[in-house]
Amino acid sequence: MKKFFKNVASYCKESYNELVHKTSWPTMSELSNSAVVVLTASLVIALIVFLIDLGFENIMTFIYEKVF
Repeated sequence: MKKFFKNVASYCKESYNELVHKTSWPTMSELSNSAVVVLTASLVIALIVFLIDLGFENIMTFIYEKVF
């Protein structure tokens, strides 16, 4: 059991060391640019899905009006 806690402590120390010294964090401008790209892509995809849904709705309405 003692070895387990020693391994956990070692893992936590190594993780901290990697996050602090080896990881390259984005700058605020890079983060802002990425956020704008994600927001724009999300809006474009939402618009495409909306248009496809609207098209299917119109097609189904046309079919059901003819059948019933």
